[in-house]
Amino acid sequence: MARVNRAIELLAAGQPVYYTGVDALGYRRGVEEAKTWADCLILDLEHHPFVPEALHRLMRGLVDGGPTRSGHRTPTVIVTLPTDGTDEHLVRTNSWMIKQALAAGVHGLLLCHAETPAAVRAFVECARYPFQTEGVGAGLGEGRRGSGGQAPAAAIWGLPEAEYLERADVWPLNPRGELMLGLKIENRRALDKVDEIVAVPGIAFAEWGPGDMGMSFGHKDAHDPPYPPEMLAARARIKAACDAAGVAFLDIVREGNVVAQLDEGVRIGAATAEAADIGRRHTGRTMPW
Repeated sequence: MARVNRAIELLAAGQPVYYTGVDALGYRRGVEEAKTWADCLILDLEHHPFVPEALHRLMRGLVDGGPTRSGHRTPTVIVTLPTDGTDEHLVRTNSWMIKQALAAGVHGLLLCHAETPAAVRAFVECARYPFQTEGVGAGLGEGRRGSGGQAPAAAIWGLPEAEYLERADVWPLNPRGELMLGLKIENRRALDKVDEIVAVPGIAFAEWGPGDMGMSFGHKDAHDPPYPPEMLAARARIKAACDAAGVAFLDIVREGNVVAQLDEGVRIGAATAEAADIGRRHTGRTMPW
């Protein structure tokens, strides 16, 4: 395939991406998920065990169970990291998580509670090699990812190491990049800075994290609609910031609202198979998958 990362291929073509969550790792789970209906798998390692060795086995299971129905080696895999983007120091202290996940051959990372532009800059820099220079000096510092993890990742992507090193960069900052970095803007502390946060170069998508956003406003369980007015206002503010920065907005899509969500501009959907089928027909997706 021209692209390793199916989600980037779709977004670049103007097509929405549909994902499902995965909360268990291991080889068998990888084989089971290889033929998934989804374009993308997001692994919830924020609240489930972060076990890099099991992540490696899952990625190998995806390869061995593949290719996907679209002909890609694996579905796009994005890892939700078990650390927060509270500040730059916290991100740099936990940069080992970024290195470990990328070495397993995943295609993207999602930073929870992204609260400051400095934390997001550190997140992007830790995911990039020093020789990747797009954006350096124009909002970003030099990349901090080191040599050593490229061999297992390249094997998962099915590329020679030299080509992996060339393509393992952040999209859309690097148009040839195959890595997607995302943010959860999910509390009131982040709202005041949201325009600066999502505008950091190297970010591909962001979401508003309704469960945590609701808690931030004092609601114990407001993950699902209908949402109170203050949460709707927060969502609108975050989406407007994403639109202004050219960052794909992620939200929940279900059978009853997927068309409206897509027409509003949602580009990555936390979906069911049925909602994805409706959405794909609505946007004229060329199938299979």
